[in-house]
Amino acid sequence: MRVPAPSIAVLRLILAALTVIAVAATFLSTAARATINPFNFFGFFTIQSNLLAAVVLAGTAVLCLLGREVPAWLVLARAATTAYMIVVGLVYNTLLTGLAGGVDLPWANTVVHVLFPIYCLIDWALVGDRAPQPWRRLWVVLIYPVFWCAVVLVRGATDGWVPYPFLNPVTGYAAVFGYVLLIAVTVIVTGAAVFGLSRLRPLPVRPGSPATTRG
Repeated sequence: MRVPAPSIAVLRLILAALTVIAVAATFLSTAARATINPFNFFGFFTIQSNLLAAVVLAGTAVLCLLGREVPAWLVLARAATTAYMIVVGLVYNTLLTGLAGGVDLPWANTVVHVLFPIYCLIDWALVGDRAPQPWRRLWVVLIYPVFWCAVVLVRGATDGWVPYPFLNPVTGYAAVFGYVLLIAVTVIVTGAAVFGLSRLRPLPVRPGSPATTRG
């Protein structure tokens, strides 16, 4: 891996900050119009994935500005969060655009569903501070989605709240578990695509940065 140019780090920090601001603005806008339960608001896969990706990307940016290489575990976390953001972008822009609900602020909606997912994909494909990800670690991308689904199922069965109608237990657990399986397959396929992209040759990086490879 190589340390990318400081301009890349600054761009990452800007996009990460913009994403956090978009989420915060959506929360405050929603709270100003109605009583809001933070556990419900932050229970959506879109919100959590954006925040996770923003934190991971900001972490790599800080290391870049310090002239340090990104550790293997953080690269793996970046691979996973990139996969989540691709899923968010694809699902929203193919199935949910124009439907009621979701992020009410148009600019914030564009940030979390379009701008940030696209940036995460481009950054992963083109910036060189990531080594080819070993296929034996592909299972890691499932940890968060499986945990998220488990929490959603528990909440749906106890307090009745679910972020998406297709995960509502009243539709029958056979249907719900079918959707959970579909989510798992979608995430693992997307993760495999992200792992495949890690094998592309990245853009040139800052001259003089040492090149090393980490498994």
